[in-house]
Amino acid sequence: MNFSYSLVVFDLDGTLVDSASDIAEAVNRTLVDWSLPRQEETVIRGWIGDGARALVASAFAHAGKAIDLDKVMPGFMVHYADCLLLYPTVYPGVVETLQALRERKVAVAICTNKPQRFVRPLLDALRLGEYFECIVGGDTLPERKPSAAPLLHLVDHFGLQPSQCLMVGDSATDLLTAQAADVPMALVTYGYLRGFDPHSVPGVAVIDDMRELLGPQVEPSLLGCS
Repeated sequence: MNFSYSLVVFDLDGTLVDSASDIAEAVNRTLVDWSLPRQEETVIRGWIGDGARALVASAFAHAGKAIDLDKVMPGFMVHYADCLLLYPTVYPGVVETLQALRERKVAVAICTNKPQRFVRPLLDALRLGEYFECIVGGDTLPERKPSAAPLLHLVDHFGLQPSQCLMVGDSATDLLTAQAADVPMALVTYGYLRGFDPHSVPGVAVIDDMRELLGPQVEPSLLGCS
């Protein structure tokens, strides 16, 4: 079947790649630096998605430690870089879907709150880099998700209209971004949901496997699009 969109914009962590264990290790090394106890990965997963600074703020708030984030972030970023490629994995169906989109001449891009300088090395290490022409990270522009600005930047980059594009993500942050940009949305059920129920949102596609992105449930008519 034909694919109805000219551009698919993917979130990264929790959507294409499971990197939670690496992010958790960077957080825990930072906590240890400040003489605070390590936290379980399952706890840290609940803090992922709003950018590095928000992640660290959540960790220190959970530990009950008031801290100047400007003093913490340099050390955290060192750990983040050191832990970037420890154990990341690509979710099932991602490569097949990206290849299918390429064969259908659909452009793909990434809109993530991960600092931009870490995105390309991660993609390249997992052999995904060749698929993505354009990447917007959490620090690429003055605003990050859930602002519409990063997503609309990508829409403009490809010379398209929002209705010609599809956003794919795993969180309420991604949903708010797509809604703010008036871009159709598909939510995966396997990412870092942080208590968010994708099935509770009307007008979005919900997929359990990335390969379902090529199925009929993402048709514009089913997402409230003309």
